[in-house]
Amino acid sequence: MRISTAALMTSGAVLGGASAVAAFGCVSRSSQLFGPSVFRGCQNRRSIALTFDDGPSEHTLDLLEYLDRERVTATFFVCGMNVKRLPRIAGEVAAAGHQIGNHSYSHPSLLLKSKRFIEREFTDAQRVIVGEIGIAPMILRPPYGVRWLGLREVQCKLSLLGVLWTVIGYDWRLPAPKIAARVLDNASPGGIICLHDGRGVTPNPDISEAISAVKIIVPILKDQGYAFETVSDLITPECESAFAGSTVV
Repeated sequence: MRISTAALMTSGAVLGGASAVAAFGCVSRSSQLFGPSVFRGCQNRRSIALTFDDGPSEHTLDLLEYLDRERVTATFFVCGMNVKRLPRIAGEVAAAGHQIGNHSYSHPSLLLKSKRFIEREFTDAQRVIVGEIGIAPMILRPPYGVRWLGLREVQCKLSLLGVLWTVIGYDWRLPAPKIAARVLDNASPGGIICLHDGRGVTPNPDISEAISAVKIIVPILKDQGYAFETVSDLITPECESAFAGSTVV
């Protein structure tokens, strides 16, 4: 049977449209295609969430010391492999009162990965986090902010809300002043700031620029009247209507 040119064009358009939808769902902060997620919190009070990905690392303690001195509570999206390697430091993060989120086990990109692979990454991370520090995360952040088929099922199974960000500091490639400027220029009530206290699952990463940037960001935001909250405190039930409309597609 011969397939007409029109049929081929129609099929191509459908596939192209599906690809575009998948691409949008994969990386868009507002998309709910691959699971429920938020990228900002309640905007009716002057609060903001400072979040850190990829830890714990050997230098997370330096960051904790500064946050403690400034009485700043943050959220740490940790990798299971790093928690397993540095359980004492992971415990220090939790003991300091910071929120713990699931950032996968080995920090892979989820793009085009199988549902089984995605489930194993977050299930293994959840198991390690619970086993080492006794806390079951309620939130997750996919590595690189990339989502894919199967993530929704994992979120449902583990009861995890996806959390992206309002502004990311690009602190793995920029010097501290530029990191700080990027964050401060885009800070707003209910905002979620994404920085890093690790580099994937690489041992002993250099996060000195990120720490230096935090030391610029925190006092300026305090002077501007911001309070620092964990992600879960920032996203409270009474504020759902304030941000749900901007995140649901």
